[in-house]
Amino acid sequence: MVAKRLSVKENAQKWLARSTNDPIIKTLARNSNLSRTQLETLLIDFIAPNLAGKSLTNQEKAALRISRAEISRGAFNHTLRQARKNVIQSIYTILLLGYLGIFDDTRLDPYLEAASKLKDYVNAFQNVLSNGALATEQLRIVNMLREELEISLEKLSKAKSLSKL
Repeated sequence: MVAKRLSVKENAQKWLARSTNDPIIKTLARNSNLSRTQLETLLIDFIAPNLAGKSLTNQEKAALRISRAEISRGAFNHTLRQARKNVIQSIYTILLLGYLGIFDDTRLDPYLEAASKLKDYVNAFQNVLSNGALATEQLRIVNMLREELEISLEKLSKAKSLSKL
């Protein structure tokens, strides 16, 4: 049982480290409403049951964190509540802007294009992973999409990107 827990912990921490070091995730996270700790906690909450193959207590999830070795269940729960609240507020902001018709403003077109590119990148990346054999052309396309996304997201993170054209 202890060996399995270590395996889940190692897998979770490797996945978290790989994810949080992804350049696109770094840019998105830096410009999101989530702190690094909140993002890590939220990711653990979502991925831990899949990695463990069963439901985990929040105490067990807290042990999976990579940013601080030992935290209490209470601290984990507090951070998780903050992260969930921030996500919900972000979703409500999107809903509010949609309801007010703000998405019809052409100033948001670059963000919508970036969202489309992000979807294309994820699909291309998943396609490469599912094929097993990494074809040179597929990798070139995925890398090209990643580079375009990084540039677009970095440009769009500036407040002046929403100013009148």
